[in-house]
Order: sequence, then structure tokens, then C-alpha cells
Amino acid sequence: MTFSLKRTLAIFQKDYKDVSKNMYVSFTVIVPLLMAFLYGMQGDMGIDMVYTVINMSLSLVGAYIQCSLIAEEKEKNTLRGLMLSPASTLEILAGKSLLTFVTTILVIVFSAMIIDYQPENMVIVGVAIALSTLFYIGLGTILGLVTKSVMEASVVIMPFFFLFTFGSYATLLAERFPVLKAAEYMPNTQLIELAKEVQTGAGFGDIWSYLAVICVWIAAVFILSYVTFKKRMMD
Repeated sequence: MTFSLKRTLAIFQKDYKDVSKNMYVSFTVIVPLLMAFLYGMQGDMGIDMVYTVINMSLSLVGAYIQCSLIAEEKEKNTLRGLMLSPASTLEILAGKSLLTFVTTILVIVFSAMIIDYQPENMVIVGVAIALSTLFYIGLGTILGLVTKSVMEASVVIMPFFFLFTFGSYATLLAERFPVLKAAEYMPNTQLIELAKEVQTGAGFGDIWSYLAVICVWIAAVFILSYVTFKKRMMD
């Protein structure tokens, strides 16, 4: 079966209508913008605080909205029908991810404008944020598939929200607790370290390792989400 853009966009439009009617889910879009406004009032912000806002946008918007979209389909018993439709697995996942991707990127762009974040190399940072968004969409897909309702999804997402928003600060205690050095390889920490290198004038040749680690996370989470999706089709 060939990939159908028409079917993918049809799923995108359906999700847009569903989200626009769900005020609870829509409110999550406002939270990162509100935090950006509050942090921006403090004046000159360090890169760590800037990326606290950006990582909050990724986890709260990217992961949670994706999780909620899929959980809502399961709650309404419409996901089964979607799985049995002519749309392929790739078309379903792409269609349900498109709205989340666009929304997350827009929230990050507006948040960056509010806090006046201007990276030295917009292309590198843009690529890194786009790749990071894909990871959080994959994470949200998995969590949505293993939950049964939007309410349950809102509870399950919280540990991941704190982990990927504030988990990078665990590296500050790595010397005292060596086990916390693992936090250095989390995608949110890699994004922050990449951003710091970019601010010093680093190019693609200097930061490729950070992008590689993020890509490994993306591959892992999408393989797991694909396997979980196929398993749900057979259950």
C-alpha cells in the first residue's frame, strides 16, 4: 500500500476538530507560553532557564497532546475503527502526529519570541528542536496506546513531564551521586548542551554527536510505538 497524503490530512483534520473542542487539552498549550512570559519578566535569562521553557513545551505539548489524542480515540472506541480502515499504520501515525508537531513548533516559536531567545545558529537549533519534537511525539504515542482515557493519560504523563522538563538539573548532582550521570544522555539534556555549544559559535561538525544521541532516542521510541500499535491491532 502506497502512502496517501489525502488520508493522512483527513486524520489531521479530524484531530484538529477534536482538540479544538477539548478545552482541557487546549489549555496545556497556554501553560508554556505563560511560563515564558513569567520568566521573560525577569530580564536576561541563562540558557538553562530558556530551555526549561522549551523542554516544558516539548513534554507538555508534544508528548501530552499526542498522548491525549490517542487516549481519546481509545476512550471513544474509535481507534479500533481507524486501525481497520484503509489507512496504513504509517498514515495513521503520521496523521495523528502532524497536528502535535505543528502545535509544538508554534508554541516553541512564540515562547522563544516572548523570552527573546535568539540562538547564534538558527538552523542548527531548529533542526535539534524539530528532532526533539519527534521524540516527544513518539513518547506520547506509546503512552496514549497504553492508557484508556484522557484522564488516565493526564496522570501517566506527569512523571515524564517532570523528568524531561527538569531532569537535566540532575547532572548538577552527578559528582555526588554518580548514577545521575545517566541524565547527561537524556534528550532534553542533549538539547541544552547543544544549545550551549551553538551559543559559543559551534557548527554542525561540533554538535553532530548531540544530534546523533537524540536520533537514537527517536529511533528507539518510534520502534517501540510501532510495535505497541501493531500489538493493539491484534488484541
